[in-house]
Formats: sequence, C-alpha cells, structure tokens
Amino acid sequence: MEHLGARDPPLNARSIPTGSIRPAFLCAAVSLGVVLLARALASQGTAQPSPLTLLAKEGRRTIPVSLVNDQEFAALDDLAATFQLAVREESLAITVTYKGKTIILTPDQALASVAGRLVALPAAPVRAGRRWLVPVEFISRALAPIYDTRLELRKPSHLVLAGDVRVPRVILRYESIGVAARLTVDATPRATSTVSQDNARLTIKFDADALDVATPPLQLLPSQSAQGVLQTVRAVDPVTLAVELGPRFAGFKSATQPVDATMRLVIDLASTQPATETAAPAPAPPPDLSIFTQPVPAIRTIAIDPGHGGEDEGSKGAEGTKEKDVTLAVARRVKAAIEGRLGIRVLLTRDDDRNVPLDERAAVANNNKADLFISLHASASPRASVAGASIFSVAFDRDAELTGRAALAPERLPTVGGGLRDIELVPWDLAQIQHIDRSTELANILEQQFRDRIALNPRPVDRAPLRVLESANMPAVLVEMGYLTNADQEKQLAGAEFQNTFVQAVLDAVLKFRDALDQGRRPTAAAGGAP
Repeated sequence: MEHLGARDPPLNARSIPTGSIRPAFLCAAVSLGVVLLARALASQGTAQPSPLTLLAKEGRRTIPVSLVNDQEFAALDDLAATFQLAVREESLAITVTYKGKTIILTPDQALASVAGRLVALPAAPVRAGRRWLVPVEFISRALAPIYDTRLELRKPSHLVLAGDVRVPRVILRYESIGVAARLTVDATPRATSTVSQDNARLTIKFDADALDVATPPLQLLPSQSAQGVLQTVRAVDPVTLAVELGPRFAGFKSATQPVDATMRLVIDLASTQPATETAAPAPAPPPDLSIFTQPVPAIRTIAIDPGHGGEDEGSKGAEGTKEKDVTLAVARRVKAAIEGRLGIRVLLTRDDDRNVPLDERAAVANNNKADLFISLHASASPRASVAGASIFSVAFDRDAELTGRAALAPERLPTVGGGLRDIELVPWDLAQIQHIDRSTELANILEQQFRDRIALNPRPVDRAPLRVLESANMPAVLVEMGYLTNADQEKQLAGAEFQNTFVQAVLDAVLKFRDALDQGRRPTAAAGGAP
C-alpha cells in the first residue's frame, strides 16, 4: 500500500477553485511523475493496486489508488486536483464542492449527502496522515450526479470516462475449427473496426477513443499454440490490437455483425496444415477452451418502467407528491445501482417527464431484447390507513390463456432459400403468457427481499389483468411501492432513505433470480446468495 506521508497540508488549510476538466491536467511531467512513483514503490516490494486512468477528449491522466482493508481508495486531494473541486475539512464533516453543489462526508459513516440526497458508499472515509481517502466508488456514486460532464467508473478496468468518449469493452474468444481457427472480438457498446494484414500480423483498428480490454487480451493454451495459426494478441496503441500469426497461417476472412448492443467481429484463420495427415500417432484430446468460452449470462438487459409521466401524473399525496415523479426517481436509482454493481444493461422506458403509451413501454423492452421487465408504481386508496408494497404478475382470462398457449405451438413455414422452418407466432397482447411461471417466481423473490426492509401489503404478491405487462415477451412484474394517500408512506416514498432501501432490495432480487437462471435451477425465493 502506498505510504501516505505528511507531504501535503491539511485539507482545511487549502482551497481548490472550481471549474471543468482542462487540457492542463495532461501535463506530461505529472503523468511521468505518477508512473515513476508507482515503479519506485513497486521496486521496493510493496504491492501496488493499479491506478485509475481518467480518459477524456483532451487526453488521459492517472489517479493513484491505495488499498485499505482490501478496499480501493483514492485521496480526496488527488480527486480535487483532477476534477477541480473545493475540499474543506470541518469538525464533524468533510465538504466537497463543485460549482455550488455540495457533497458532505462524515468520518466513520459509509454515506454521502449529495446535493441533499443520501448515497451509500462501500466504506467510510479514512484518514491517512494528513490526507482523507474515499472509496473509488465516490466518483460514480457521489461526484457523477453533480458533475457537469458525464463520469463513468469502470472499476474492474480501473477506468474513469469523462464526457463523450467512446471506450468499448472488448472481449476476445479463440476456438479451433478442425485445422483452422476462429477469433471472435466483441466490442460493447458497438464500435466498428477494420482488419488489415501486414506480413505475419493482422491489425484490428477500432473507431473509438480508447479500448477497455483485458491485459493480455488473449492467452492461448499450449495445444492451441502448437497449431501454429495464431500466436498472441496484444494492444499496440489505445485503439489497435495486433494479432501475431503463426507459421501455419495461410489466410483469413473477416465479417462483422451487430448483436444487441455489441458489434461482433469474426475472423476465420485458414491453416496450411492438410485436413488429414498420415501416420498420425494418436488423436490428441480436444483442447480445453473453457477459459475462453464465456457462457452467456441469463440476464443481460433489464427494462425498468417508471409508471405514468407528462400529463398523466398518477396518484398524488396530500403533500403534493406525485406518482410520476417518485417512479422516475426510483427508476434512475435502480438503473445506476444495477449497472454499477452488477454490470447489467438497464433501459428506462422513459427518462424524463413525458407520457409513454402502454404498448410503447412493452415495445421498448421487446425491441431491445430485455430479459426482465419491472414496472414501478405507487398506489392510492380512499382509506388513508391502507399502506404497503405489492408485486403483481399478469393474469389472463381462461380463454385468452388457452388461445395464447395454443399459439406457442410452432408453425412450419417455407424459407426463402428452400426448406421449412418452425416459427412461433404469438399475438402481441398475449406475449406474456409463455413467461407467467417465471414472472410469478420473480414476484416471489422480490417479496422475500422486501420483507423486513419495507412495509408490505397484507397480500403482497398477486396477479391482475395489467395491460402494461401483457405484451412483455420476458418475465415481467409490476411493483406498487406503497400508498401516496397514506401520510407516512407519502413521506417515505419521496425520501432518499426509503428509495435507497427499495433499490437495494430490487438489486438483491435480480441477483438471486439471475444466479438461479445461470446455474440452471428453477428460480425460487431461496435460490442464489447475497452479493
């Protein structure tokens, strides 16, 4: 861990002016100094975590990282210098200010007040000498909401993206196909690429500002290297990968295709080795490609539907709290939590105050091939005493359900190139029928995660003919978070404490449901484990 000495004055003895990220932060001397310091510390035998790399249109800069109890921390004065913050240490709190917006940190508490809203941090700030350290998640959870430039923390890659920079995550897979081979390169979000050959090397250049790629990008098994078609893949500059070819390489062809939010590049490598060889001693066992073959997770995209919007305000509390505002605020929190902690893509059916027709809400989920659909609402009742959350899955009348299930039987239709193909033709308004069982299981898991955290309705899990769910072609539920017509619950639903608790319960439920699906089990309320 980096030794944090007394080379800096106390935070309360200095003030850093506010402003935006400037090209000045790209000073070569600063970057070189950071690199030399890291190398010097490493040469002393001290285990050093990788620094964060800040990527912006103007260039890049590193932010040193320290380990405290196996948790990665950054120094507040380093963050202040990087992001032009003003930091002040007071008797009971640390105040961080950016352009009039304030973050308040309290020692020994894993919470931050961000422009008046409480945000959870993975650990409390800690003092090291005269410096205060904060978890690196401070950047995404506390600083990003008040910053005037988009900030994205990619902790596994130790990257911080600032502004409109295109930095796709790049995943490579290698597989043998007879005596030939195939290299698959996935870039997410989509980034186009060009492939060119220069003697014994293929160069893959991406249309991006930088790449988020593992180091090394690809490692071959000995049996694969022995084939002599491909030797290594390495990054040669921020947007280029070099594929070093082997002595048996004979040629290649490449093709790209979009797959959801990913652009997939497939490179087929031909070999000079004949298809059959005589006097082969004994067939070698097939190579173990398990380390390169990453199973596709059961949940890759989630659609969150903030109910109502625009002129459709939904229910309204006595103090003026509107359902449309509560659902949007919670949906944004759910999106940030799931994307930041689980790495799952989250779509919002609306991200502003507008009315989205019910069919369009399901269409957003269907067209983006979402794996889960969660619609958020708040209830109202003539009786002010009624309170508690409820989770609904859809209910169809018997005739509609029989019609829908009959439609699931595949119909054999002729294809353009000849032959036949089985196709399932499901009516739009009955698409949910084939997911009823999974939706019920998801509702039960949500109910278990809500229990002992937030108030539940006496009948917390139920089914109802809900149009917003009928056309969702994936497991789908509707959550009534509480009653705005109940004075106590109106205050809770509008408050950060309740919203953060609700978001954590939803995140835990998604994790349990996903883990059960990934492991091939029937997802029950008891499946999975805590994150």
